[in-house]
Amino acid sequence: MTRRCDAPSARESHDAPGSTLGERAAHALLAYREGRTDRLDAVVREVTPLLWATVRAQGVGRDEAADIVQNTWVQLVKHADRIEEPRAVLKWLLTTARRAAWDAARNERAVAARRTDLPEDHRQHAALHDAAPQPDAQVLTKERDRILWKAFATLSERCRELLHLVALADRPDYRMISAAVGMPVGSIGATRGRCLAKLRTELDRMGGGAWI
Repeated sequence: MTRRCDAPSARESHDAPGSTLGERAAHALLAYREGRTDRLDAVVREVTPLLWATVRAQGVGRDEAADIVQNTWVQLVKHADRIEEPRAVLKWLLTTARRAAWDAARNERAVAARRTDLPEDHRQHAALHDAAPQPDAQVLTKERDRILWKAFATLSERCRELLHLVALADRPDYRMISAAVGMPVGSIGATRGRCLAKLRTELDRMGGGAWI
């Protein structure tokens, strides 16, 4: 694949004042492509806690989470030359880890379900009937999601990135988010509030304000 010509140079200052974690990850990737691993080692130490929080937030056990985080880094090294936009490498890492966590959590639930003793036939049929979503509920859910994501897309990139990172964990680590987006820790809460207010305003305009 062809690499983007506007990618940051690996020779640029990795520790420039005000650089974000995403920028440092981009420089580290480019340096790794040139055969220098020291910057990637430093980014691994910085990003691993964020990946760990992302994976654990999906309900994955500790041992499985450790394997997922390790494999995420393996996948980055494996595909280092295929990533066209180095500036997106942090998002690539988070997305890869989160998707693997979803798969692991789904598999764990499936295994647990198979181990559960089946109830008597009539109880099983009743439970399945009660648990099945009704058609009207499915329609409402799809419409809610459609409007929510349409409103979300109207937010600034900074708001979208911040809300995305905050939503990754039940108890978001503001220090890690600060490093990822280059925002002072003390500003994250207030900025998050403003972004949510903008989202609600847009949802109200679209008629979906009652859903958040």
